[in-house]
Amino acid sequence: MGLEQVEEIMRLLPPALREIIAKLPVKIKEGLEEIRLRCHQPLHLQWAEGESWITVEGHLTAQLEDTYRVEEKDIQHTVQALTQNSLYALEEELRAGYITVKGGHRVGLAGETIVERGSIRTLKNISSLNIRLARSLPGCARPLLPYLVDPAGRPYHILVLSPPRCGKTTLLRDLIRSFSLGIPELGVRGLNVGVVDERSEIAGCYQGIPQLDVGPRTDVLDRCPKGEGLLMLVRAMGPEVVATDEVGKLKELEALQEALYSGVTLLASVHASTPGELKSRPGWEPLLRQGVWQRLILLSRRLGPGTVEAVMEGGEGRVLLAGPRKLLS
Repeated sequence: MGLEQVEEIMRLLPPALREIIAKLPVKIKEGLEEIRLRCHQPLHLQWAEGESWITVEGHLTAQLEDTYRVEEKDIQHTVQALTQNSLYALEEELRAGYITVKGGHRVGLAGETIVERGSIRTLKNISSLNIRLARSLPGCARPLLPYLVDPAGRPYHILVLSPPRCGKTTLLRDLIRSFSLGIPELGVRGLNVGVVDERSEIAGCYQGIPQLDVGPRTDVLDRCPKGEGLLMLVRAMGPEVVATDEVGKLKELEALQEALYSGVTLLASVHASTPGELKSRPGWEPLLRQGVWQRLILLSRRLGPGTVEAVMEGGEGRVLLAGPRKLLS
């Protein structure tokens, strides 16, 4: 991740926090994943190789008494910058608990919920912010591509299995970009790809426009429920590949199966460490047993985010590429 992406986020922060983060070592700033602001609690950062509280001087520390304590005004300033001083205009985003900003970065919010008729209407008195920096790494999927394409140059149905924070969305994004652009050396022409991006993490849309590179032949349904969105794309946009992130609900699995029957190629991810773990969940065992997913990619953080533990055949489970192999850096 380039320092320019950190600069995009720095503009949202109050001067005191900008000065602290500016003092951090370049390597940490380049690998930043999350900046967490909690009212009256220590400033907390997470990057590719670790996490720490931060002092006023921009040093890492394990001592609570040495940390910069986030003040209420810090959060208020950041929220005002996020919403351009209009919380009401972003009521739908607040209901979901996050806001996507220019550059594709996402900010999660927590505080007091306003509930009407059993449903969350909005948030107020925001006390915590989790700024998650979007990390696009074009080309990171390239070492895997020969295992993911059939002899006729058609992508297999691919499922990425990954625990949280192991780089699955970054890998998924680059697979989408690659298939959309085309892979001439593998005989893959550019394909029309439809993406259902329910939480704005794949394409990082800002006002409906992708901020992250998902390829020139890609159409994105942003903030759309996966079950409905997958079928909407198939019916309306004529994709050759449909992609989505973090599938799991039975309704989503049913939509994937219906999309499969229409002749499109499936590309998705799920929170799981192994096929065995996934089989124990409702609705997954038949899909794995039947070999609907022709290729499984298993990720971990063993060597850091984006560690590939294996690429496997979906039916018999034969290992095609053994890890660990780190893709993201």
